[in-house]
Parts: sequence; C-alpha cells; structure tokens
Amino acid sequence: MSTFLFELKEGLLISLRAIRANKVRAILTTIGIVIGITSVVLMSTAIKGIDNAFQTGVSSLGSDNLYIDKWEWFNNDIPFWELRNRKNLELSDYEKYKELAKLPLAVAPTVWTNQTVKYKERTVESILIQGTNQDYIGTTNLTFDEGRFFNELESNGGRQICVIGFEIAKNLFPRGNAINQDIKIRGQKFKVIGVLSEQGSWVMGNFNPDRQVFMPIGNVFKYFQSQSFRSITINVKAQNSLIVEDTKEEAIGIMRRIRGLKYNEKNDFSINQQEGLLTTINQTVGVIQIAGLFITSLSLFVGAVGIMNIMFVSVKERTKEIGIRKAIGAKRRSILGQFITESAIICLLGGLVGLILAVLLSMVVNQFLPTTVQADTVIMAIVISLLTGVISGFAPAYTASKLDPVEALRYE
Repeated sequence: MSTFLFELKEGLLISLRAIRANKVRAILTTIGIVIGITSVVLMSTAIKGIDNAFQTGVSSLGSDNLYIDKWEWFNNDIPFWELRNRKNLELSDYEKYKELAKLPLAVAPTVWTNQTVKYKERTVESILIQGTNQDYIGTTNLTFDEGRFFNELESNGGRQICVIGFEIAKNLFPRGNAINQDIKIRGQKFKVIGVLSEQGSWVMGNFNPDRQVFMPIGNVFKYFQSQSFRSITINVKAQNSLIVEDTKEEAIGIMRRIRGLKYNEKNDFSINQQEGLLTTINQTVGVIQIAGLFITSLSLFVGAVGIMNIMFVSVKERTKEIGIRKAIGAKRRSILGQFITESAIICLLGGLVGLILAVLLSMVVNQFLPTTVQADTVIMAIVISLLTGVISGFAPAYTASKLDPVEALRYE
C-alpha cells in the first residue's frame, strides 16, 4: 500500500512539473474542455431553471385542478373542425354543474381575452384578462402581495374592479401604491383592489398569473366579448389528489346530462388536466436535453482528441525520460499512472475554468431566462472532466508504459 501511495505521489509530482514546464501548451489544450464543460453546465442550469419555473407556475394554479372546456388542450387526435363545431359552454352550464356536482372543493367559471392595460402614460400590452367570479381564488394557490380578491356581491353586481398580477403592478406602478388606483382597459376604468404575489413562472407566457388581470366575468362579456361568441371554461378543484379521477368521472357524467347527450353520442366537451401540460413540457425539455447533450458531446469529443494528441506528443518528447525511469526500476503501472494523471489534471483544470465560466454566464442568462445552479451540476462537471482526462490519456499512457527501456534510451 505504501509503495502504491509513493508511486502515486511521485507520478503526481512529475505530472505537475511537466504541466508547469509547458504552460502555454497546457492552456491551449484545455480550451476544448473549457468549452465542453461550459456548454454542459450552462445547458443543465438552463433546463433545470426552466423546469423549476414551470413547476412553480403549475403549483400556483393548483395541482388538483380539472378544466371543463369546449377545446381539447393536449389531445391532437380530435380534428380541429370537430372541436370548432362543438357548442359553446355557457354560464348556465356552469350554474347547473355547480348545483349537481358533489365532489369538487371549489368551482368557478372563467373566460379570457387579450387586451392592452394602461395607467396614465404607462402601458403593458398583450395582457390576459380573466373574467371569473368570487370562487376562482378557491381553485388556485395564488397569494396576495396586497389587497384582496373580489367578493360575491362585487362579482354578481359587475363592479368595475380588478386584481392585477405582480409584473403588471411592477410596470404600471413602479413605486407601489397600486391599490385603489384606476387602470384603463379599452377605455374602461377598473379600480385595483388586489395585487398578486410574484409567481415567476416565465415558461407559461401570458398564462403566467404575473401577467394577468382578474375581474368579474360579467365585465368581460359586457366590454370585451359577446357571451354568445365566447365559450367559458369551468375550473374545478378536487378535494385532494386521491379523488381527482373520481371528480373527473363525476364531471363527465354531469356534463353529458347537462348537454343532453345520448348514451351512444361522443362527448362534446373536454376535461383537461395539468398532467397534459406537464407531459408537454417534459417532452419539450427532453428534446432540448438530447440536442444539448449531442452538442456538448461534440465539444468534449473535440477537446478529448486535442488532449490525446498533445499527450502523444508529450510521450514522444519524454521518451528518454521514460527510458531512464524504466532503467532504474519504474514499473509499467507507474508510467501508465503518470501520464493518465497528467491528462486528468489538465482536464480537471479545464473543467474548473469551464465551471466558473458557466456559473458567471448563467447569472447573465438569468436576466432573460430562468437558470438554476445546483450541487449535482457541479459534481457532474468535475466527474466528466476527470473521466475525459482518463479516457483521452489512456492510449498515450499505455504507449509510454510499453516502451522498451533500451530503445527509449537510444531515442534522440
């Protein structure tokens, strides 16, 4: 054991001296590894950041929700023309469903439209205006920075009030004090009674609650959409995750009854779930991961080939040194370990530089896209660096270990 540790220490010292003697060459050799590791870490932090942002967004809406809709959100098997020809869901359908359903914890109608929102000289465009009633807040996990949601009296009375998302409040009221201020939507004034806490779910786009305005559903039909033109969505929150499927089956039965469907007729409505949304995002992330792995693998492969070539050159340059070491009793494993250690150190140094560069770049990228640097990403970068060094250095090291000491001493 002591002999092995001595040989390891000796090989490490020789490797460090060789790297120090060829600083410029070592730096140039590591560039490929730096690029490869930077790509791996940056891709990993971006994917994890996007995934975390999406999970945050979904959890803010509630994980036990069902959405009864005219449209199928995630199933591409149903032709578009068939979906288009379905009857709209109306408020009367919501009222009948609410009366008959026994399992849901909360039920609320929603309808939406995209509008521009203004406050004095400030404007935010392409904002999702959600029309709903007082029960909507019970179907989500949304919380408030300040203010409150509208109540039943305000909802039924069609009061011109609203609740705004965090990003809208930040853009229209950078100094705060949004409560009781009047914003304008298509010329109509709506008093702000609540501001939601930040959700930060960037990947949900306009469906991010940070970029939404909530108001009584009657106002959307009155000022922005004709009720006969726009189909509503019925948000249903199950009591817990264990009875989501039971709640779904109950909803199907009730909706078929409300819509007057015969036993042999297909559903003319859809029950959408967030699992479909999760499946879609996971498929997208999977494609990004495969593409990213392919690109980063190419970078690492190029870096590994570069290191292998330089190590072969190093073996040639130090042939006489190898001959002397063998002549005075160095074993093949000592020579093998020396050159593999040298290659691993070069790759590790390149990996550490790449890791630092990737973390700095991820801070910049985080201004535009969400990124998350985690401990397993750091460990992955170090392990990949070491493995690349060992693999790319093995062939040159094996060649060096097999050199005949007599021929090596004659080499000029």
